[in-house]
Amino acid sequence: MRSSVQFAGLLLAALSWSGAGAVVSVAAPPAMILVVCAPGYPGSTEEAQPTMDALAAAITAAAGWKPGDLKAIYFETEQGGLQRLRSDDAAVAISPVAFWLQHRGGLGLEPLMQAIEEGGQAAEPWTLVAAAGQVSGSSSLAGFELISVAGYVPRFVRGPVLGAWGDLPRDVKITYSSAVLTGLRRASAGAKVALLLDRAQAAALPTLPFAARLQVVTRSAPLPVTVLSSVGGRLPAAKQHALVRALASLGATAAGANALAGVRLSRFVAADQAALARTRDVFDRIKE
Repeated sequence: MRSSVQFAGLLLAALSWSGAGAVVSVAAPPAMILVVCAPGYPGSTEEAQPTMDALAAAITAAAGWKPGDLKAIYFETEQGGLQRLRSDDAAVAISPVAFWLQHRGGLGLEPLMQAIEEGGQAAEPWTLVAAAGQVSGSSSLAGFELISVAGYVPRFVRGPVLGAWGDLPRDVKITYSSAVLTGLRRASAGAKVALLLDRAQAAALPTLPFAARLQVVTRSAPLPVTVLSSVGGRLPAAKQHALVRALASLGATAAGANALAGVRLSRFVAADQAALARTRDVFDRIKE
């Protein structure tokens, strides 16, 4: 029978042999996911994936990360974006300010930067349009349908956008739709319909053949447009610093500039925390 000393020696020898030639595989850390959620805007998740891949690759290179460390995915619906952002690997979000206001608490969205659209600014007004002579003040909207790409967050419409103009009647039906042209036609024909337009939509208004039958009723103060946030505290501090640095300089390379153009952005800038806080405070005072 072998002694305990002999057994220990054999065990050590076996361990030394097994470790000498063994290849230890270390799993790569999972990729961080950047979720771009833009309810009502063009494209689908599948159609946008090549553009998202280019954006993720450009950010990865600018941040000095390994290929595959960051992946990006796009959702054109609120629910699609919400579901993906609840996943454990979702670390960064790009969304309209209305989405950020509605879901910042539940998702832990901490604003880091703002994305600037091509031809746009960090803060832009919204434009309320109705049939000429039909609306003279907020009370005139009683019984109206108010259509907007931001209509999926009625508190945003009632508060930050139109609150300074006046309290909207409770029977105003706020409708989410990106098909504003149909709504503008209905309004021009005299229907009790008003449209809340973003910058690009408002800029196209004078080109419509029935524009003379429409009237700009009011414009909001400039409001933040698009927010880039960390999600749920899942972005480590070192990664966050590298991400912010990379995004600030993304347009300096050809690949970065092309990636920005692919998502119709011109640049990223530091988040205007004061403007976001003011918008949030007004939003939070509005009852559901």
